[in-house]
Amino acid sequence: MSAPPVEPRVGRGRAPVSARLAFPTVDEVSRHILRDDEPETVHIEVHLPGRPNPRRLQEAFHRALLVHSRILVRQAPHRWYRRSYEWELTGTPDVDPVSFAGPGRDALARARSRALALCPPLSQSPPVRLEVVALDGVRTVLLLTLHHTALDAPTGLRVLATTAALYGGGESAAVGGISPPRREQVIQRGDGRVRRVRPARLASSTVARPPRAGAAANGMLLRELPLPQPDPAAPWTVNDRLLVAASLMVSRWNHSHGGPYRPVRITMPVDDRARDLAMPLGNGTRLVEVPVTPRDRSDVPLLLAPRPDPAAVTRLLHTTARRTRALKAQRRAPLGPGASLLTAPVLPVGLRGGLTRGVRRAVAPWTSTLLLSNLGRLPYPLDFGDAGRAGAVWFSAPARMPRGLSLAAASTGGRLHMTLRWSHDLLDDAAGAALARLFEECLCTTYGPRSTP
Repeated sequence: MSAPPVEPRVGRGRAPVSARLAFPTVDEVSRHILRDDEPETVHIEVHLPGRPNPRRLQEAFHRALLVHSRILVRQAPHRWYRRSYEWELTGTPDVDPVSFAGPGRDALARARSRALALCPPLSQSPPVRLEVVALDGVRTVLLLTLHHTALDAPTGLRVLATTAALYGGGESAAVGGISPPRREQVIQRGDGRVRRVRPARLASSTVARPPRAGAAANGMLLRELPLPQPDPAAPWTVNDRLLVAASLMVSRWNHSHGGPYRPVRITMPVDDRARDLAMPLGNGTRLVEVPVTPRDRSDVPLLLAPRPDPAAVTRLLHTTARRTRALKAQRRAPLGPGASLLTAPVLPVGLRGGLTRGVRRAVAPWTSTLLLSNLGRLPYPLDFGDAGRAGAVWFSAPARMPRGLSLAAASTGGRLHMTLRWSHDLLDDAAGAALARLFEECLCTTYGPRSTP
């Protein structure tokens, strides 16, 4: 698959600035803590059964960027004494973000490595990169890499959905959108709050070695699993099952490595945006921390037994479901009041950056155990016409230290697509594979329990 020629208006210098936007809280905090050795990337994979026409696909993606012009941003030049960072809206791309990789045994593996090791630069619009990877036969993978300081996974999927509509159905197809159904949330006071203690940290299992130039800071494994069937009488959701499985994974991993039991706290993005063309793009989620621990300490040995006790798992599911409902119903700033205070435009941005990094180091021992991002059932058909409809969609979130671990889930075609991503400062690749197998085992333990506690 050869790359089509680039349109003359794309990639010919810097596009003019149409407007400027101050960084919101999430973007500024991310910008303050960027490190070259821990790229802040979001990766999205869309697997197609056929092969799209390269020229038409490139044109559709460029048109989708124009439809969603908020993605066409670059960071404005700044001085340390300014009161905020700013995004420059360019209206057109500075560079062509689309590239094509020919078929090859390792083509997809290399593209994934680039997604983990190389961030699209914030100095060029848009801060995204789309690689079209031709697999053996006719299958194709669209691999979209986003700089998480500017954009999140739901934004990337929205742009890909518009690309699919433009590629497969013309202009009018891109207008429609689907808003996912949302269950009414019932506020249950107090269920989301527990006594604050230092959370569990996954036991490290890696051998110290000098970093290799160009090596990815993160490891990653993708798994396709059966989608848990809902129990109409149960109060918990698939997301609650994933939270409990992740908690069991950490606790059982630490127990097998001789570590003491500590409460598991999981950071969970909550996204209330509609999925139509009016969807606000950027970083639009708010983060909540869910304590996924049994209410009764006597359940701990039952959960850590060689075969977890089904009744104890059921009780943990009930407790987790109550906590997540309460936390989702609470309205709060995206990163909490502390981050809002740190990013208030009172001090110069350079001083706020140093303060933010200092606070982050100070609170590192109280950072949550892991991040779990669940997009649920994808609300877009992702139908690319002659290339077919997406049969699988995976994505992953950054795995920065000190947390160093993230799980990401999406449901496509009645299957659950899970991605485990870890910092190589925490786990080597063999340990990451073992942890992924343990998560699958722990998820299976949540399939059996019924609604009776």
